[in-house]
Formats: sequence, C-alpha cells, structure tokens
Amino acid sequence: RSRTRLIRPCNDPTVRVDCIHRAIPRIVPPWLSDLAGAWIFYTVLPAWPWPQPSFQRIARFAPWMGLLIGALQGLLWSCLSGLGWPPAACAPCVVALGIQLSGGLHHDGLIDTADGLGAPVERRLEAMEDSRVGASGVLAFVMVVLLQVAALIQLGPQAPMGLCLAAFWARVSPLWAMVRFDYLRVDGTAAFHRDNARPLWDALPTLLAVALLAALVAPLPLLLGGVVAILVAQGLGRRLGGHTGDSYGAVLVLTEMITLLGLALFLPAN
Repeated sequence: RSRTRLIRPCNDPTVRVDCIHRAIPRIVPPWLSDLAGAWIFYTVLPAWPWPQPSFQRIARFAPWMGLLIGALQGLLWSCLSGLGWPPAACAPCVVALGIQLSGGLHHDGLIDTADGLGAPVERRLEAMEDSRVGASGVLAFVMVVLLQVAALIQLGPQAPMGLCLAAFWARVSPLWAMVRFDYLRVDGTAAFHRDNARPLWDALPTLLAVALLAALVAPLPLLLGGVVAILVAQGLGRRLGGHTGDSYGAVLVLTEMITLLGLALFLPAN
C-alpha cells in the first residue's frame, strides 16, 4: 500500500505539473530570471510565462531593454513611412511610443530632477521627492521632447537606427552613475540597483551588445552614445553630489536626447 501511495501521485497530471514547476527553477540560470525581471521592470510589455522573474540584478539588462524599445520605435517609423507619412509626422509618434513602452518611468525622473535643480541646494532632495510638478520639470520635459522630435526629423530614413542606438546607450548612463557615485537617499526605492551591482560582470551584456552592433553600425555613430552616456552621468552626479532613482531616469532621458541630436549632426542628411 505504501508503494501504491508513492506511485499513484505520479500518474496524477496535476501533481506531475506541480513537480515540474518546482524542479524548473533549479535549472534556470540566474541571468535568465534577471532578464525576465528587467522585461517587467523596464517595459510595460506582457510578462513572460516562464521563468520566475528576479529583480536583484536587473540593471545590467537595461541596455537590452533599450534596444528592444528602440527597435519597436524604429518598426513604427518604418511602417508609418511606408504609408507615406513624412518625418515630421512620424517623429512625435515614435517619441510617444517610447514613453509609453517604458511606462513614463524615466521621464518622471527627469521632471523631478529638474524641479530639484531649480530649488536651493539645501532643498534639492526635498523638491525632487515632492509629488507636485513644478515649472522647471514641465519645461525640461517639453524641451527634451521637442529636441528629440527635431533630431528624428533631421535623421529621416536613418531614424530607426538612431532610435536603437539612443535607447541602448541611454540605459548605459544610469549604470555608470551607479558605479561612480553614491546613492543620496537612505531609503530610496532605487537603492537596490546599486546594492546588488557587480560592475565588471554587469558590463558583460552591454559589451556583448556593442560587439554585435559593431557588425552593423559604423564606429562613430555606434560609440557616440557611449561618450554621451558617461558625460551626462558624470555631469549630473557632480551637480547633485551623487545620484537618486530620479536622477537615474534623468540621465537616461538626457542621454537619449543628446545622442539623437549628435547623430543628426554627424550623419549625412538624406
């Protein structure tokens, strides 16, 4: 009888599926769970059915999420262009799609950071934490969006490539900020990114993506965004004396905008 009780559950499909689900996490590499977590955290796209997401070290895969978002923006641009839409009509649409796909997470950080920089030094963190939107934040958001639209119009047919590169390097900038600067809030919600960071290992996904992109993109446009990412993270970090979750979002958005402008300036207009 005891043998029957041991064997019978194995013939029960419900029990078998449950056993499989419990066994799968043992064979899932941690990086794949982190990638699933990055997909959830950095985009509004539907979650993966498998594996179970982990969120401790998702920041290393943020550049990959940027490539995904940039590719979807580029796809929209190509579709609209194929329908006869001019660049001036495509540009606002793809910018809006990028904001929507990220849930507005980073633009919210830009607005809060701009409000903080507009306040006295001793009240910067307080102003950044205030849920009310100030004039500085609104102006920063409007100017960034307008400059992105202008750059995309100038890029024209090269906009899809520019969107991918800008979105990719934009998400490298917060990684640099995490490594180089202290986190300014004791109880900040984004502190876990820095607490779980392993700088050398975390650079591997970015380096892998750069190696793959090098086969498709010329060196100047490929590496331009990397220089911008470092300079923006350094500049804002020195201005604030460190970084917060809001400023991580701000350096992302600013890097994306400046990279698009740089590409529009250096690439030949078509």
